[in-house]
Amino acid sequence: MDDRVTVDIGLPTFRRDSVSQTLASLGRQQLSPNVRIRVIVADNEPLPAAEGRVRAAAFAAKLDLLYVHAPAQNICIARNAILDSARADFLAFIDDDEEAGPDWIAALLRAIEATGADAVQGPVIAIYPPNTPAWIKAGDYHSVRPVKVCGRILKGYAGNCLIRIEAIRRHGLRFDPSLGRIGGEDDDFFYQLTDGGGVIVEAEDAPVYEAVPPSRATFGWLLKRSFRSGQTHGRRLLRRALPGRIAELGLAGAKSGVCLLGAAANVLVPARRRKWLVRGALHAGAVARLAGVKELQMY
Repeated sequence: MDDRVTVDIGLPTFRRDSVSQTLASLGRQQLSPNVRIRVIVADNEPLPAAEGRVRAAAFAAKLDLLYVHAPAQNICIARNAILDSARADFLAFIDDDEEAGPDWIAALLRAIEATGADAVQGPVIAIYPPNTPAWIKAGDYHSVRPVKVCGRILKGYAGNCLIRIEAIRRHGLRFDPSLGRIGGEDDDFFYQLTDGGGVIVEAEDAPVYEAVPPSRATFGWLLKRSFRSGQTHGRRLLRRALPGRIAELGLAGAKSGVCLLGAAANVLVPARRRKWLVRGALHAGAVARLAGVKELQMY
């Protein structure tokens, strides 16, 4: 009986030298003898400029590599190229600014096999640069973990996940290229899975680590990201009938107001005030999208 387990690891990249460190971390995976991994790197540059660097890093890490040139400057094109190239039992995704611990794939496999789920999410742990404001570090605004609604994970992110290839094919999952430079494509992808009845579980013991660029460790960037996340949620709400959209618009507006009141009540406590404002930006984004405001382009 063949009990081999195969995992393709999708790694989209665009002009980041850190992809070499990501590949090195994948080469350090501690796996059972029956588990085989292959790494699919999808280079999103207009020209295949990263090919030499990627091949050298994969060779040094003793990785089975498939390099795919998937131009240009749209993360969904790169991720869809990975979907098209995947041939294993499972497909994992990691970003080119992340590093995985040595038990990463093994922990994701344990979770998905123990539960029978269609997909599993692990946490993305932020690593902050030395001059990051203390309130951002304390709030840990950049780390990412699955969000549960009434006990269910309804959406996810492609920075740390493992999905059954069979579920991808069965649900026809794709990343929407129209969202590739706006953001929210991860939410949309995993909503396709859960809207079709698919199940996502969490693996707390399968973290990856992401260095936060100084340009993103600012109040302004957090506000912009939160607003855009709200717009992504608002886009989903636009699918509802008109009475439902009006109700959601009122609810999001009320939540924005509550957050503004919370910020005002903490005007003398900067960390709390900023936290309320970042949260309020999320609801304001939902209001804006429901009202027809075009989504921000984040990338």
